[in-house]
Amino acid sequence: MVYSMSKKIKIKRHQNQKSNKIKILIVITVIAVVALGIFIFFTKNNKNKSKNSKIGNNSTSQEIVDYILNISAYNSQVDIEIKSNKNSNKYKIKQNYIDNEHSSQEVIEPTNIQGVKITRDGSNLKIENTKLSLSNIIENYKELTQNNLDLSSFIESYKSNSNSKFKEENNQIILETTAKNENKYQKYEKLFVSKESCKPTKMEIKDTNQNIIIYIIYNEINITE
Repeated sequence: MVYSMSKKIKIKRHQNQKSNKIKILIVITVIAVVALGIFIFFTKNNKNKSKNSKIGNNSTSQEIVDYILNISAYNSQVDIEIKSNKNSNKYKIKQNYIDNEHSSQEVIEPTNIQGVKITRDGSNLKIENTKLSLSNIIENYKELTQNNLDLSSFIESYKSNSNSKFKEENNQIILETTAKNENKYQKYEKLFVSKESCKPTKMEIKDTNQNIIIYIIYNEINITE
């Protein structure tokens, strides 16, 4: 009987020790996970702070150009003028761009097409507006569906062209390239960036004769990544 009790005590002690080990292991695991989460959080924040701290009044032209070329997300409000042989159309548009996954343009003015929203998800194009038919938009405002109205399109062209270049002039940095899908109407592209704010101020797209066909003014632009 004494032996049996002693054995039970040993078993219970062993179980308690095993239980304590499991508890200690769980605590250690939780601490490790929390520590890893904190490390990742501060590393990401420090990386963002380091990235942002490089851009400012003391930044070099090359640093600002690199910053612009690495934009992956932004939203903006722009004035766009598109010229043709017959006339000139002006638009006020809200633009939103998130990497290569999603981009959209929503018309603010003119009022007759106000609310028209053109969304791209990958290679898919969607046009939304309950007041206008799709055929009406395509027939009269097909230029709004062009990719080259986006800042992202200019960045892509600049990166893919070995002859792209930039210069500094009147406290602005001017990036120059040719359109990736160039044609006789839209060939040369220029992006003007303020050295003070490090943000785009305007863009020009010219034809083969150096006439401005598309003129974009960035009234507001918020670079989120």
